Amino acid sequence: MAFSLNKVMLIGNLGGDEVTRFVNDNFSVTEFSMATTRSYKKNDEWVNETTWHKVIAYNLSDFYKNKLKKGQKFYVEGRIQTRSYEDKNGITRYVTEIIAENLIPLDVKDHNVQDNVPESDTTGATPATEALPDNSDDDLPF
Repeated sequence: MAFSLNKVMLIGNLGGDEVTRFVNDNFSVTEFSMATTRSYKKNDEWVNETTWHKVIAYNLSDFYKNKLKKGQKFYVEGRIQTRSYEDKNGITRYVTEIIAENLIPLDVKDHNVQDNVPESDTTGATPATEALPDNSDDDLPF
């Protein structure tokens, strides 16, 4: 059996509010765009290069739906999926999407938000309080 891995980890800002649609009474599909930016030096000047990602999440808890707003910083972990479809003119189009499996809000302005992160939701997201360990009592020499 061949080993393969399809894993994506992104930290970026949302390009717009989430859009949720319901396929069945118990199945929701949430979509949002996310921008990631990398910086590099070209001719002694820093250049920012932004890449846009289409993110799809299935059956998100209400906590995340209320936090997925334009400009918010999120950690998204998931897998890449490319699919094709035929548009109304009969032309085959290809779409590459990130299927989210874990979401963690990083732009926490309300200190009570971290306390309200669910222990586990349908995406399997790690609560934000567990994602950042408190090492303030360590006696590290550096």
